[in-house]
Amino acid sequence: MFRPMKPLAQLLVVVPLALGLCSGASGCTKTNIPNTDVEDSNDNRKVVTFCEKYRHAVEERDVDALYAMASPRYFETGGNAKSSDDIDYQGLHTYLTSKFKQTKAIRYEIRYRRITETEAKVIHVDYTYTASFQVPTSNGDQWHRAVRDHRLQLVRDGDSFKILGGM
Repeated sequence: MFRPMKPLAQLLVVVPLALGLCSGASGCTKTNIPNTDVEDSNDNRKVVTFCEKYRHAVEERDVDALYAMASPRYFETGGNAKSSDDIDYQGLHTYLTSKFKQTKAIRYEIRYRRITETEAKVIHVDYTYTASFQVPTSNGDQWHRAVRDHRLQLVRDGDSFKILGGM
């Protein structure tokens, strides 16, 4: 004769089964570096740590630190077909010591979205930034704000990295 299980007996069977399934599933889930959308791994942590040094150098308007982070192979197209606004390593130095240095104050926040590495060993760091910056104008100093998706391109340099593009 069939006897229905009592509610407590059902729990004693169902709960361990559910816990087993959940723990098996959680073994497959990946955790992210806190406050990012990036999978937590040693390599990704190194990249984010380097990018945070970059972010702080931007906020501090530290031209020497920013230039030191750039690769001698640095090249930026400006996102268009005009070659007149392309910036190479020397052009980056000129930009940093002139136009960038004129900025009075910068607040630069980054939300890291994705880190990938190409077959050519170029590391792409995709992120969303929020920047507030104060610049001199003919009408006095003015604050501007920008929120955009962006990409830094990095290459390994010993235990650290160099920026190939995206500053």
